[in-house]
Amino acid sequence: MSHLLTLQDLSKAFFGVHAVQGVTLNIPEGAVTGLIGENGAGKSTLMNMIGGIHQPTSGSMYWRDTPYTPRDTAAATETGIAFIHQELNLFYNLTISENLFIDGFPKRLGLIDRKAIDSRTRELLKLLDLDLAPDTLLGELSPGERQLVEIAKALHREAELIIFDEPTTSLTPREIERLFEVIDRLRSNGKTVIFISHVLGDVERLCDHIAVMRDGQLVAEGPTSDFGIPEMIQAMIGRELSALFPDRTAQPGAEIVAEAINLTQPGVMKDVSFQIRSGEILGLFGLMGSGRSELARVLFGLDPVASGEIKLGGKPLSGGPQARIRAGLAFVTENRREEGLLMDAPISDNLSLVSISRFGRTPLNLVDRPGIAQATADISDQVTLKAGDISVQPAKALSGGNQQKVVIGKWLMEDPRLFILDEPTRGVDVGAKYEIYTLADRLAAEGGAVLIISSELEELMGMCDRIMVMNQGEIIDTFAEKPWSQKAILAAAFREVAA
Repeated sequence: MSHLLTLQDLSKAFFGVHAVQGVTLNIPEGAVTGLIGENGAGKSTLMNMIGGIHQPTSGSMYWRDTPYTPRDTAAATETGIAFIHQELNLFYNLTISENLFIDGFPKRLGLIDRKAIDSRTRELLKLLDLDLAPDTLLGELSPGERQLVEIAKALHREAELIIFDEPTTSLTPREIERLFEVIDRLRSNGKTVIFISHVLGDVERLCDHIAVMRDGQLVAEGPTSDFGIPEMIQAMIGRELSALFPDRTAQPGAEIVAEAINLTQPGVMKDVSFQIRSGEILGLFGLMGSGRSELARVLFGLDPVASGEIKLGGKPLSGGPQARIRAGLAFVTENRREEGLLMDAPISDNLSLVSISRFGRTPLNLVDRPGIAQATADISDQVTLKAGDISVQPAKALSGGNQQKVVIGKWLMEDPRLFILDEPTRGVDVGAKYEIYTLADRLAAEGGAVLIISSELEELMGMCDRIMVMNQGEIIDTFAEKPWSQKAILAAAFREVAA
C-alpha cells in the first residue's frame, strides 16, 4: 500500500520540553488510520505539525515522497490537508454556501456568481446525502449537520487527507452512524483519513490501521486486527487496566440526600420526580434534547421551574446557584471550557473559584493566599492532577482530562452533599476516565450522592446503582436490576420517538 504522508523521526519541543519525540509513522493512502493516546500524549502537537501550526524542532515530513514543510495552515490546505476539529471552523450567522466559499467567491462579470455557488454547494451536499438548501443558515442546523458541512468544505477544497479530531463528542447515536457512513464513503472514494478519538470501540470499528502515542512517542502501530480494546488501553497507559470501571466501595444508604418532586416547566419538563440516597450514584440517560441538561440546570437554580419542589437534606431549596452552593450542591457542566473554567487563569485560581469566600481575612477581608495555596495543592493531589506549578500554569495548558479534574476539584473544596456531573468524561481519555470514575465512587463512599448525566450508556451501566431514562422532558423509567438490560434502557429512551 502506498503512503500519502510519511513522518520521519519527527520531534517538537517547547521551552526545551519534548511534546513529540522521534515519531516515525506512515499514513497509508486511501485508508483510515486511528490515532489514539491519553490526553497529553502528543497527538495534537503531532497533528499541528502536519497542519502547519507548529514547525518541527527536528525530523522530516514527506507528502508522496516529496519533502513537505508547511510554514502555515494555508500551505497545508494548499497541499490537500483538512481538519475537522471538535470546535468547528464555521460561521453560524452565514449560509451553507457562504461557509463553503468563505475563502473566495466565484465571480461573473465582476459580480458574485450565485448560480455557480448554489450549484457547487448542492453537488457537495448530495455527496454527503445532506438534503438542505444552500441558503440555509448554519445556526439552524444540528451539530451533526454542521459537521457534514465542514466535511463538504474540505471536499470543496479538494482535500486528500482529512483529519477528524474527536468528531463524535457532540453527536447523537444516529448522527454518529451517519458520520461513519460518510467516512466509509470517503475511504471508498480514495480519500485518506486520520481519526482521533477516545472512544476505542469506534476506532476498532472504523479504522484500518491504528497508531498509539504515549508521552510524546509512538509506542505501537499496526493493522486494526492486531489491536483489541484491552491491547489499545495497555499501549496507551503503559499498564494493564483490568477493568474500565473501578470497583464500587459503597452501597446506597437509607438517608435521602436529595429529592425532586413534580418539577414542571412548560416546554422543558413535566412532573419530574426522583430521590437520591447517600452513597448512591444515580445515572440519567436519554437522547439529545430529552431534557437531561435542562433538569441539571433547574436543580442548580440556573433555570426557572413553574411548579414542583427540590429538597436537599430534607430542606426545600430556593434561590439561585449561590444559595444552592451554600446548601451543598455542586454542578460540573457539560461544557468545561466555556462554563467550568477560566482558561487563561492559573490552575490554583480555578480551583479556588467556588470557595474563595472562605479565605477572607478580617477585618479588611483580604484574601488568605497562603491558605489558598495549601488548600489548592491538597486538592490537586487528591484528584491526581498532572500539571506544573499550579500557581502560574493556566488551565488552557492542561489536557482535557486534567482540565476536568480541575473542574471537579474546585467543587471538592466545598465538600458538597450532592454532586451533579453532566457528561463528566466527554473528550477524556480512558486513563483519565478511570480516575474520574474513582473520584465519583469516593464521593459516594464518603456519604455524598452523585448524579451522572451521560450519553454513554456503557458509562452509566459501569458506574451507577440505578439509571433513570428521560424522554421529552419526562422520566420514562428507572432501572435498578443488574445485570443491566441495555436493550430495555435504549427502548425506553426511544419510546416517544418510535411512537
